Amino acid sequence: MEQMFIYVVPLLGIIGLIVMAIKSSWVTKQETGDANMVELAGHIAKGAMAFLKAEWKILGYFVVIAAIILGWSGTLVETSSPIIAISFIIGAVLSAFAGYLGMNIATKANVRTTQAAKTSLKNALNVSFNGGSVMGLGVAGLAVLGMGSLFIVFYNMFVLSTGGDVNGKAMETALEVLAGFSLGAESIALFARVGGGIYTKAADVGADLVGKVEAGIPEDDVRNPATIADNVGDNVGDVAGMGADLFGSYVATILASMVLGREIVSADNFGGIAPVLLPLVIAGLGLMFSIVGTFFVKIANDSSSVQAALNRGNWISILLTVAASYPLIMYMLPDGELVLSRGGSIAFTKMGVFGAVVIGLIVGALMSMITEYYTSMGKKPVNSIIKQSSTGHATNIIGGLSVGMESTVAPILVLAAGIYSSFLVAGLYGVAIAAAGMMATTAMQLAIDAFGPIADNAGGIAEMSGLPKEVRERTDILDAVGNTTAATGKGFAIASAALTALALFAAYVGIAGIDSIDIYKADVLAGLFVGAMIPFIFSSLAIAAVGRAAMDMVNEVRRQFREIPGIMEYKAKPEYEKCVEISTKASIREMVAPGAIALLAPMIVGFAFGPEVLGGLLAGITVSGVLMGIFQNNAGGAWDNAKKSFEKGVEINGKMEYKGSDAHKASVTGDTVGDPFKDTSGPSMNILIKLTSIVALVIAPHISDHSGHSHANAEKVEVKKEITYEDGKKIEKIEKIVIKN
Repeated sequence: MEQMFIYVVPLLGIIGLIVMAIKSSWVTKQETGDANMVELAGHIAKGAMAFLKAEWKILGYFVVIAAIILGWSGTLVETSSPIIAISFIIGAVLSAFAGYLGMNIATKANVRTTQAAKTSLKNALNVSFNGGSVMGLGVAGLAVLGMGSLFIVFYNMFVLSTGGDVNGKAMETALEVLAGFSLGAESIALFARVGGGIYTKAADVGADLVGKVEAGIPEDDVRNPATIADNVGDNVGDVAGMGADLFGSYVATILASMVLGREIVSADNFGGIAPVLLPLVIAGLGLMFSIVGTFFVKIANDSSSVQAALNRGNWISILLTVAASYPLIMYMLPDGELVLSRGGSIAFTKMGVFGAVVIGLIVGALMSMITEYYTSMGKKPVNSIIKQSSTGHATNIIGGLSVGMESTVAPILVLAAGIYSSFLVAGLYGVAIAAAGMMATTAMQLAIDAFGPIADNAGGIAEMSGLPKEVRERTDILDAVGNTTAATGKGFAIASAALTALALFAAYVGIAGIDSIDIYKADVLAGLFVGAMIPFIFSSLAIAAVGRAAMDMVNEVRRQFREIPGIMEYKAKPEYEKCVEISTKASIREMVAPGAIALLAPMIVGFAFGPEVLGGLLAGITVSGVLMGIFQNNAGGAWDNAKKSFEKGVEINGKMEYKGSDAHKASVTGDTVGDPFKDTSGPSMNILIKLTSIVALVIAPHISDHSGHSHANAEKVEVKKEITYEDGKKIEKIEKIVIKN
C-alpha cells in the first residue's frame, strides 16, 4: 500500500482537472447577451489570442535554445542528466498552457458575467467566480499532475532502477533533473508576467490619459480607441500572466521542499522518501480542499458582501487543509527524531513538521489580511490618499508612496516571525514545508484572484454596450472587490516567494558544497550589494517600458480622435486593432531585457566568482525584491481603490466629491502612476526572486567546490597570526599558508 502511495499525487491532479473541465463547461453554457456584446467580447478574445501567439513564437525560440544548453550541461556533472532538457520543456509548455487555460475561460466568462449582471449580483458573482475557479483548478491541477508524474519517472529511472541511495547522489540527480521542470515553468512565468504587465498597462495608461483626462469620457467608453486593448490587457496580464506566475510559484515551492527532504534520513514505510513525497501530497490535498471551498462562495442577494463570500471559501479550504495535514503527516513520517544535517542540525519530530504547515497557512492568511487592509476601500490607508487628493496631484502621489512604504512593515515582521518559528519547529525543512503549506490552497487563491479581471472586463462590456446603470453598478461592486483580491493575491505570492527562496537558498548551499555565506568576505558582500540592486534596475526597465509603450498609445488615440471624424458622436468606429497592435509589439519587445537580467545575472556571478558570492547575490535579490514587491503592489492597489472611491462619492473636509471633480482627477493621476507598480514590476518581483534561485540551483553542480571542474587550480591562502611575548614586549608573527585544491 505504502509503495503505491506515490501514485496518489498525479491522480489528485487529474481529479482537479476533471472538476475544472466540468466548471468550464458550465460557464460556457451561460447566456452571452445580445449581438453587440458578443462582438465586443470577440474583439477582446481575438486581441488576447493574438498577443499569446506573438509571445509564444518568441518564447519558443528561447525554450529550444535553453533546452539545448541544459541538455549539454547535463552531461558535464555526475548529479545531472541530459534529460533535464526534456524536463525543462515540459515545465515551459505546461506553464504556458496554464496561462492559456485561464485566458481562454476569462474571455468567455466576461460577457457571460455582463449578461448575468442584468438579473442580479448573485448570478454575476456565480459566473465570474466559476470562471476564475477554472483557472485556479487548471493551474494547480497541471502543477500537481506534472510534478507528481515526473517525480515518479525520475525516481524510478535514477533511484530504483539503479539501486541508488534515496539520501545520496541517485536521488540528488533525480531532483536536479526535476529542477529543470521548475526552471522551465518560472522562465515562462517571468516573460508572461512582464510581457503581459507591459501590455495591459500601456493600454490602460493610454486609455486613461486621453480618454478620461483629456476627452472627459468614461472609462471603457466605446469611443476610446484604446478600450479594447485595455480589456485585452486585463486578460493577458492579470489572467494569463498570473496563471503562469502561480504555476511557477507552486512548482518551485514543492521542489524546494523535496530537495531539502532528500537530506533527511527517514525510517518510514515509503522506502525512505516520505520527507520528499510529503510536499507533493500536501499540494494534492490542498487542491481537493480548494475544490470544496469553491462551493461556498455564494451570496444571497445584491446587498450581501462579495468579499465575505470569497473569504468564507478561502478560510474553509485553509482550515480543511490544516485538519487533513495532521493525520497525513502522522501517517507518512516516522516516530522519533528527524535531522536535516545542515542549517544548525536541528532535530525535529513529525509534530514539528505539522506545526510548520500550520505556520505557513497562518503566514499566508495574515499576509492577505494585511494587504486587504492597506488596499481596501473604506480603510484608513486608502482614505488618507483620498483626503490628500483634495489638495492636488502631487499630494496624492506623496500619499500613495507613503502608504506603500508603510505597508512593508507588518508583512516583513510576519514573514520574519514565520521563517524563524518554522525553523525552530522543524529546521530548514520546516521553512520549506511552511511555504508548501501556504501554497497548498493555490487553486482557491488563484480563483479569487482571477475573478477580478473577469468582472473588470464585464464592466467594460457593459459600458461599451450602453447597458442600464444597474448592470454597471453590479459589475463595479465585483470589480472593486477584485482590485482588493488582486492585491491580496500578489501579497500572498510575494510571501510565498520569500519562504520558497529561503528553502531554495538552503538547497543551493547544500548542492554547491559550501557551509555558509560569509558576508565578512569582501567579494560576498559585494555580491550582496549587487543582488540588492537588481530588483531596482528590473523595476526600472519594466516601468520605463510601460512609459514608452503608453506614449505610443497616447499618440495613436490622439491621432484617431483628430483624424477620424464622428468618433465622439458615435458616427464612426475607432480603429481598435491599431491600439492592440501597439501594445502587442511593445510588450514583446520590452520583455526581453528584464528577463535576460533574471536569467543571466546568477549565471555570470556564479561562474565568474564562485558559489559563495552567488549566495550573496541571491540574498540581496531576495530581501530587496520582497520589499520592492510589497511596496509597489500595495501602493498601486491603494491608488486604484482611492480613484474608484470617487465613483460613489467621498466626503472630504465636509464636502462631497464625485467623479469629474479636481480631487478625482488627482486620484486618476495617482492610479496611472500606480498601474505599472501593481501590474507590471511589483508582481514580477516574486518571479525574479524564485527564478534567480532556481537558476542557481540548476548550475550549482557545475560551480560547486567539489564539482571537479570549478576552481580546480585555485589556491586557498590562510593567514596564521601568532602573538608571543619576549622581555615584556608583544611580538606578532604572521605566516601565510598556501593550500592548493
